[in-house]
Amino acid sequence: MPSEAAPSSIGSASEGFFVSREPARAPIRREKPKENAVEPTNSSCCRRENSLYLRQNESCMTSKPKLTFENLEIAFQAKSDAELRKMYVIFATINNNTATKLGIKLANLGFSLRLPIKGLMKQTMFGHFCGGETIEECGKTVQELADFGIGTILDYSVEGKGNEDSYEATFREVMRTVERAAGDPAIPFAVFKVTGLGDYRLMIKKQAGEPLSSSEQEAYARMERRVDALCAAAQKARTKILIDAEESWFQDSIDALAYAAMERYNQEDCIVYNTYQMYRHDMYARLEAAYAQAASRGYFLGAKLVRGAYMEKERERAAKKGYASPIQATKADSDRDYDKAMRFCLDRVERLHFVSGSHNEQSNLLLAEWMLEKGLEPGDARVYFAQLYGMSDTISFNLAHAGFRVAKYVPYGPVEKVMPYLSRRAAENTSVAGQSSREFELIKKELTRRKAARNQKVPAAANQR
Repeated sequence: MPSEAAPSSIGSASEGFFVSREPARAPIRREKPKENAVEPTNSSCCRRENSLYLRQNESCMTSKPKLTFENLEIAFQAKSDAELRKMYVIFATINNNTATKLGIKLANLGFSLRLPIKGLMKQTMFGHFCGGETIEECGKTVQELADFGIGTILDYSVEGKGNEDSYEATFREVMRTVERAAGDPAIPFAVFKVTGLGDYRLMIKKQAGEPLSSSEQEAYARMERRVDALCAAAQKARTKILIDAEESWFQDSIDALAYAAMERYNQEDCIVYNTYQMYRHDMYARLEAAYAQAASRGYFLGAKLVRGAYMEKERERAAKKGYASPIQATKADSDRDYDKAMRFCLDRVERLHFVSGSHNEQSNLLLAEWMLEKGLEPGDARVYFAQLYGMSDTISFNLAHAGFRVAKYVPYGPVEKVMPYLSRRAAENTSVAGQSSREFELIKKELTRRKAARNQKVPAAANQR
């Protein structure tokens, strides 16, 4: 059996990226166009309300959007002042590499010593980046996002123990997310990682062309059955399901499972989506090949585009084993291929439905612009934008306000079991240049804007007396 570090089977990072709930501020109603909203060709046809549910029947066409991500009033409309202040502290901490590492170590130590810190975590880090400990606890977050036209992708973020019992437990929990999504436009997708359903070492052997023993073949077949059952359930529930990308040394095995499921369940509609990490220099060609195969076999291709989440791990393994790194030479190369992939998918949207999982403002602006240039409605269900819960609200809320389909990945699970996910999320934020710094600065700017707005109202009220 190959000796490899176990992959993380938690979370669903789209790219390298502490809060109690006070009553949210009332949504900003859209009775007249905002400065960054899409300008409709027929204003009476396109008047929008703050509801995800009304979006399903919109049929009007729109012109090129005057879309920016600078409208902080829209971006943070769901947050009270107290929540913003907590976010300020969270991102100030994450922005400090030393403080982040120390905080993670202390939290893990506290859980290992069984100290009563769960409440603190739920009020702080966990409460900001996660929806709750159970699907039922996520209900409030699902509704809050839906009130502002944003969907939820429930992401079970508990790391498995690497045995059949844990694989079966994860399978049952993901199945519950599929069932929860049935008939609910507020939850447009379910999601899973294949490593949560079976032994990644078997996928490594399969990709390397090594024979599996009879017991390994049985274990692999169980994993295949779990993947198939989830995809079949998604089709029955009339929802969609995303299969996350993982490390390159067993991604081919994941792809094989995804394409087999697509051929089975994507004949009439796009149900199953595979994920394409564009930080790999071969990924654009692989996307082209995937589409060619889907077209030749007569099924829809479902694609989730991301930049990628395992860059350092990929480079370290390549250097250790002496093969060429699969990672792009520069970030600019990743950005170029990501945008090319968006264009490729959009130009084939009749048979290729896709999710753009990006925290990059320029890529999101480009896709929004290209959609309208192509004559697509912002609310076209074949194209989704997605970001992580607790991150990039300036992107998510402004896109949703302009009428585009947006969803947030909302992790959930028992606090102590989601700590590996939170540790990885914090590490990604500190490793991505400017990510947490920008969040921090935007929150600070919004707090300042609100204070100034209040100060303007006070003299005005005094003058009226």
